[in-house]
Amino acid sequence: MKKIPFFKMNGSGNDFIIINNRRNIVEEMVDIPIHEFVRRVCERKLSVGADGLILIEKDNEYDFRWRFFNSDGSEAEMCGNGSRCAARFAYLNNIAPLSMKFLTLAGVIEAQITGLNTVRVQLTQPKDYKENIELDGVDMPLSFINTGVPHAVYFVSSVDVVDVKTIGEKTRYHEYFAPEGTNVNFVEVVNSHTLRIRTYERGVEDETLACGTGATASALIAILKGKCETPVEVITKSGNRLKIYAYIENSEVKRVYLEGDALLTYIGTMLDEAWNY
Repeated sequence: MKKIPFFKMNGSGNDFIIINNRRNIVEEMVDIPIHEFVRRVCERKLSVGADGLILIEKDNEYDFRWRFFNSDGSEAEMCGNGSRCAARFAYLNNIAPLSMKFLTLAGVIEAQITGLNTVRVQLTQPKDYKENIELDGVDMPLSFINTGVPHAVYFVSSVDVVDVKTIGEKTRYHEYFAPEGTNVNFVEVVNSHTLRIRTYERGVEDETLACGTGATASALIAILKGKCETPVEVITKSGNRLKIYAYIENSEVKRVYLEGDALLTYIGTMLDEAWNY
């Protein structure tokens, strides 16, 4: 019987399976394509279940590199909540010190353990900021920014009454964002330092309890549009709060940090029946 040890972690309710793959245990144990393996073990009720899966791998220049997969098996460039969990995992497993750097498809991420279960990450340089985008079939304009992965942002009067699934899906698959698609955020401004947010995540293809890069994108756009000032606290669907620190000069984002929890739910071992079903 084949066995793969793993950590189950979550950041603000966004949950992940994390595997130490520095000795290529996944390649050794799994005889199906990695994307299919991820899709199967992330399937709730049938297997471990998660919003995503993270492989921690060796890197010659940084403390480690990661591969991040959404629950549908697609590989993504970046995940804010996942990055905090990966950093704490690396620290708990003596892979990296309190302050670390690791490589993602979006670039190098700097992270620091700031408390027992809190982590602050410096995200990659945001890019492609656009305002007042109007899409066919959607009766409100949106803004866009890439915070490691693409994010569309709608500002609404109340996130409680938004049809996240319908508008999120329509926006995510709209030809304007083809072929990669986009994540979609619905944002309510509470005050100059607080936002409420709901997010439809690409790759999960549904609303999630939290999205770190989405919270960051929403906070940055709120600041750039004069709706908020740094730091911005973002209240997620789970009720947990993420804090975004932005350093902006002449409307250009110089640095951005995301801070929040990274909770260890349990440590387990998945057997081959977790993916061979």
